[in-house]
Amino acid sequence: MTDGLPTPRRYQAVAALSFGSALVIIDGGVANVALPTIARDLRVAQSSVVSIVTIYQVTLVMLLLPLAGLGERIGLKRTYQWGQLLFAGATLLCFFARSLPFLLIVRAVQAIGAAGVLSVASALIRQTYPARQLGRGLGINSVVVSSSAAIAPTIGGLVLAVAPWPWVFASALPFAAFSLLLGRALPDPRPRVENFDLLGALMCAAMFGLVIGGLESMVHGDSPVVSAAIVAAGVAVGVYFTRRELGAAAPILPVDLLARPVLALSAFGGLVAFTASMTLLVSMPFRLASAGWSTAEIGAAIAPWPVTNMVVAPLAGFLSDRIPAGLLGGIGMAVSITALLLIAFMPADPSWFDVAWRMALCGSGFGTFLPPNARLIVGSAPKARAAAAGGLVSTVRLTGQTIGATLVAALLAFGVGDGRVPPLVAAGLALVAGLCSVARLRPSIREPSLTETRDEVPVLRQSR
Repeated sequence: MTDGLPTPRRYQAVAALSFGSALVIIDGGVANVALPTIARDLRVAQSSVVSIVTIYQVTLVMLLLPLAGLGERIGLKRTYQWGQLLFAGATLLCFFARSLPFLLIVRAVQAIGAAGVLSVASALIRQTYPARQLGRGLGINSVVVSSSAAIAPTIGGLVLAVAPWPWVFASALPFAAFSLLLGRALPDPRPRVENFDLLGALMCAAMFGLVIGGLESMVHGDSPVVSAAIVAAGVAVGVYFTRRELGAAAPILPVDLLARPVLALSAFGGLVAFTASMTLLVSMPFRLASAGWSTAEIGAAIAPWPVTNMVVAPLAGFLSDRIPAGLLGGIGMAVSITALLLIAFMPADPSWFDVAWRMALCGSGFGTFLPPNARLIVGSAPKARAAAAGGLVSTVRLTGQTIGATLVAALLAFGVGDGRVPPLVAAGLALVAGLCSVARLRPSIREPSLTETRDEVPVLRQSR
């Protein structure tokens, strides 16, 4: 059995995966900076134009797990490439949008394509790298994702300085062209010969869509009764769907993977960690703006987070191939908690340096936690369920980020979102994530890696 792709094909596949991840992350976030311009040009309220971002996020979260299940059945490479092609086509249509309803429809189509890419990306990384280098591969991908998210607003601002807003969406098309061309080198493991559970996929999408949509509705001032009813409907669908999935051989909601304590702790810890990081990142601009900082100053103060993450994440991924993820995660969250407390109690009128070194320290902590956590989830799953594990990683990330943004909106509504409360809340969440990570070091919870004698039939060694 081959272990990863041979070189130089491996390098081409890594480049394809990097360009593909950059494509969906940049074009997913680049619209944020253009929202005021779009609202003015299309003559719509600013509160309405925010839906350009939310419809993308919600659609993406709804479809990650269903498309991961579909990818296992029709092929990982095919799902990835068709997702990129759909995303690129929808991006071109964004260029011709002249009304908000049309732009929202096209953004939803973009999210479908992005879900196809992100749902199987981790599984393709696992097939691309040798098992001993999986952590390194996930670390590199983490750098691509974080750096793409960091430069997206800068790209949007530069484009708006010289061209109309439709060109903002076209900025990621070169990444699509390169990735599609290089995608021929991607691994193409044998798909599962199994029927796709369409009803289960619809229920999974409805569960996430109703819960997240209801929470978004609640914090944006809509009827509390209607919003609560939407959330309750999503929870009811989720309970029935989860019970239904328990009897499935390859469930769309990976309850078979989550039944293993080490993976359940990793998924929950990752969810809480992403919620904590987004709580800080979304709240910090409000805190600094209330202190009189300009937009450029705020961006420069927050920039050390992704810059530090770009250095620490691949190193943490490299170390996770040699050091237990539970230990690395515990260290990372200890650093993050310390940084978050320092941010909470920094001077009332901080200098740039006061903020920057604290953000760098915090970014290094989360950068130490997240790649090893993802490596454990993807690397511990049976190879036949690698797409489901990768979809779980992406779903955890996006759901945590959405919950974090929603949490900040709620804190702002209560009048405490621009002070010490958000970093203190984030520190509490980071503590929970750290405890989940350290708990994986217990022999009763920790499970050794899979020994796979065949690609199709992984054999799990018993826990010690």
